[in-house]
Amino acid sequence: MENVRAPFQGVWNIIRFNRHFYGTAGVGLLMLCGIYIGTPVWMQLWCVAMGGVIVLPLSISLGVSYYIYDCSTLYTLDWIPIDRLPVQDTIVNINAGFDETSVLLQQKFPKSTLAVWDFYDPEHHTEVSIRRARKAYPPFPNTIQIATGQLPEKQNEIAIVFAILSAHEIRDSKERTLFFEELYRILRPNGRIIVTEHLRDTTNFLAYTLGFFHFYSKKTWQTTFQSAGLEVEEIIKITPFITTFILRKYGNTT
Repeated sequence: MENVRAPFQGVWNIIRFNRHFYGTAGVGLLMLCGIYIGTPVWMQLWCVAMGGVIVLPLSISLGVSYYIYDCSTLYTLDWIPIDRLPVQDTIVNINAGFDETSVLLQQKFPKSTLAVWDFYDPEHHTEVSIRRARKAYPPFPNTIQIATGQLPEKQNEIAIVFAILSAHEIRDSKERTLFFEELYRILRPNGRIIVTEHLRDTTNFLAYTLGFFHFYSKKTWQTTFQSAGLEVEEIIKITPFITTFILRKYGNTT
């Protein structure tokens, strides 16, 4: 597959889209430096300790993010089990306002018809990072704006659905279940849904500390899938921090 990602693209996106957060951390470090100068030794030690509290988690999270988004196979898509998918049919890629994968999927599935759907709603998705990302990355050509509870396809129409690092942005559990019920409705009997996410687990806590609360646990995802009539056919660990669920309609073995 042609390389369409620049070096350090992933970690640089994190920094620039969340520059308010990193800027605040930088101001905090400058204030500690100011306090450090000309203060007693005990105060200097406190400043060093507080600086470590700021720098260490940020360094770990950025290092892990670089590994995930710039060094792993996440964006090569080599983890997709193409031999078990109806790759010459219609596939859908669903994003939450920031789309880095459609061009990659188009290359991965050259014989398929690719539709791209975006469920970003500025009234509900108010994160400044998403607004910045949308400005930096224009939507994939012919992207369709959708509502999570009413997908624009007839029953049993779609062969493959991808939701790569997007479904967790549906924060309401009822809306999330309704979204997957809609995916069930439009999915062909032999179709597959591929959901890729960080999980709220120990590994992601060690990487992102309190940021892991933005993710959902494996149990929460499985409950959502089951409520929508879907079952997990396979779980793929792309890295220790990223998990992919291959879903099918419950009871379907084809």
